[in-house]
Amino acid sequence: MLKGSLRSGILVILQLRFNGEQFQVIGPRHPILAVLGEDVILPCTLVPAMNAENMELGWFRTTFSQTVFIYWNHWEQTEEQMAEYRGRTSLVRGCLTEGHAAMHLRQVRVSDNGMYTCFFRHGGFYEEADLEVKVAGMGSDPQVHIEGPEEDGVRLVCKASGWFPKPQVQWRDLSGNNFPALSETHSQDTEELFSVEATLVVRDSSVGNVTCSVLNPVLGQEKAMAIYIPEPFFPQASPWKPAFAVILTMLGLLLLGACYFIRKAHSRRMQVRQEKEHQQRLKKQEQQAKEEVLKAIGKTTKGKLGADLDVYRLCKSLISDVCSLVDWRKEQFQMHLSWKDPSLLYCDEKCSVLGLKGITSGRWFWEVEIENELFSKWTLGVCRKDVRRTGNYLESSQRGFWVMGKGNNKYFAQTDPETCLSPRQDPCRVGVFLDYSEGDVSFYNMIDGSHIFSFPPISFSGALFPYFMLRYGGKHSQPIFFKKYFSLVVDGHNTFI
Repeated sequence: MLKGSLRSGILVILQLRFNGEQFQVIGPRHPILAVLGEDVILPCTLVPAMNAENMELGWFRTTFSQTVFIYWNHWEQTEEQMAEYRGRTSLVRGCLTEGHAAMHLRQVRVSDNGMYTCFFRHGGFYEEADLEVKVAGMGSDPQVHIEGPEEDGVRLVCKASGWFPKPQVQWRDLSGNNFPALSETHSQDTEELFSVEATLVVRDSSVGNVTCSVLNPVLGQEKAMAIYIPEPFFPQASPWKPAFAVILTMLGLLLLGACYFIRKAHSRRMQVRQEKEHQQRLKKQEQQAKEEVLKAIGKTTKGKLGADLDVYRLCKSLISDVCSLVDWRKEQFQMHLSWKDPSLLYCDEKCSVLGLKGITSGRWFWEVEIENELFSKWTLGVCRKDVRRTGNYLESSQRGFWVMGKGNNKYFAQTDPETCLSPRQDPCRVGVFLDYSEGDVSFYNMIDGSHIFSFPPISFSGALFPYFMLRYGGKHSQPIFFKKYFSLVVDGHNTFI
């Protein structure tokens, strides 16, 4: 009887000792959010709370062979650690005595996304818990441009890159109504970051602004860009087309008239010059006759004549009258050019003109038709009135010029630094769109209806003026001829006046 009681007591003591060494490992209930490029903490907790300084601690991926971090015998062990985690992990030691252990992971990557196992071992007993890390990162701002007309609408393309996980694209109008995307494609680069390209066909010409937003579904954050679609880009018939034809015809007649008056003025100057040269020849012949008579009667010498003949010289002034008269009530530009001497058209100074009246509000759209030869040079757009336009000045957005042009058989936008452009087709007719309140200056190829370039949005102050470079400076500079152009004003309802 005594022996049986002794055995029962020993079993109870051993059972209590064994149960005293048992514990549970608890991980986070919800996934841990980790932002690309930043640091993250992966915590685990012992229940009941006990000192974990003398335990073996470890964090693994799907199997124990994929070692992320091991702490054992008071040291961090790196022999079995995966190469991609070396130098990026450490133990948070502050709360080990209270049963709280955590691994510090630095510079989060896309490959860190997924499941982890937290492992604790003391003596012959061990426990583990699973935890999930969700990696997320914001990519580039979306870029939206007009691809061109398609069927009965306008095709828009929105692109963004460097996102994780796969982003979501939404198209909206000014009222927040969603458009169904025509297509949406995703791809991943070598770093597993996502790029997205979405297309949309807008068929309602009264929509105006369309916004493309790219959403990160994990962070719940988005980036967006809006673009304005001018009504002339829609392929349906417009009641303004006959008016456009009339305006273009009138501009053509005005240019022909200007050419006639320039040629007439040139002819008049040539007649005056020839008359002066004729008078000089008569004076010279008269002087020679006088010399011969004096020699004949022996009353002259072989000396020089008493006075030299005057030589006619042309004035070197570059241009007498260059003006750009803009009739804003008719919404059309009328440019009249007259030159003091056509032989001096090709001198060494730049010459540019502005619209007569400035733009301080509203939306404006005008087209310019250009003699766009192979090696022609031209620049057009808008600028502030107080910019420097004397001498060989420079054009850039930082100096108050928002212009594009062509030079050395290449197209460019005068940003800082300069932006090279690659239009699908040579723009012989350029559309300029100015939204003063939104700070938008955009250029369009009116030959194929494609978008050429948009300057980044800017807060304008003061009046802006249409800008035309008529001649570049230089020894072989040629004058620039803008053949035809007209403008339209867009009101607050996104319709043309």
